[in-house]
Amino acid sequence: MIKVFGHKSPDTDSTGSPIIWAWYLTEVKGTPATPVLLGEPNTEAAFVLKHWDLPKPAIIADVSAGEDCVVVDTNNPAELPGSINDANVIQIIDHHLLAGGLKTKGPIDITIRPLACTATIMFDLMGADAAKMPEKIKGAMLSCILSDTLEFRSPTTTPHDRAVAETLAGELGVSIADYAAELFAAKSDVSAFSDAELLRMDSKEYNVAGKELRVSVLETTAPKVVLDRKDSLMASMVDVAKEDGADQVLLFVVDILKEEATLLVPNDLVKQMAEASFGASVSGDTVVLPGIMSRKKQIIPALKL
Repeated sequence: MIKVFGHKSPDTDSTGSPIIWAWYLTEVKGTPATPVLLGEPNTEAAFVLKHWDLPKPAIIADVSAGEDCVVVDTNNPAELPGSINDANVIQIIDHHLLAGGLKTKGPIDITIRPLACTATIMFDLMGADAAKMPEKIKGAMLSCILSDTLEFRSPTTTPHDRAVAETLAGELGVSIADYAAELFAAKSDVSAFSDAELLRMDSKEYNVAGKELRVSVLETTAPKVVLDRKDSLMASMVDVAKEDGADQVLLFVVDILKEEATLLVPNDLVKQMAEASFGASVSGDTVVLPGIMSRKKQIIPALKL
């Protein structure tokens, strides 16, 4: 049985895309596959599972040597199980930069395309077989695209992502505006999470100028709910960084509706990085970055000291 999974701290795309591809491999290609997760899905992804009546995939801590795996929505070993290079990775489907570091047992099928969402790539790879998707799989695919594009607001959005989403929404009889509002309301409901959980909820590890960074993003339609906790969040950054082997946690609170990000600035290192990376003038413990919405396209490429 092939295991299909995305990155740690699974968001909607890393929750939905394994479900979509496992369905395709099993039901269309006749190759038994099962979706799994590398952690609890975030609130938006959990909403999607419930809304479309999709069972939550099992959560795994690691993979076994020689186990057949398909990796989706990442190719970065830091975001994958510790034993990933001992497993038999047979396929990668992704839309992020090529990170390097994965080793495979033999030649594999790799698709990395500059689209906003892994699910869009899967729609293309299916070709005519995409018409065979049941409603709940189409619903998962639509959810992934609307989430990753922030309802087409993100600069990563391509005309093709939008066209696929509009096609799916039409087939499902779904209003994109209404459904996206439900998605973002679910994404914004973070009241039940501790500061440490928020800092790790949508977080990826990067090395920038010799510093190990945990770069966290919280996309929300209610930024005040998060920013009201800024003091405790900044205090928690110290412990989270220490526990995760990082030099610093960066937290960008993305206001989906205003299309801007607020970066928490707990110390001189982050102040220096904000000013060097974004040309910002920092005078307090937060700085607003107009137009910044995408970690992949706008934050990570800009980070420097």
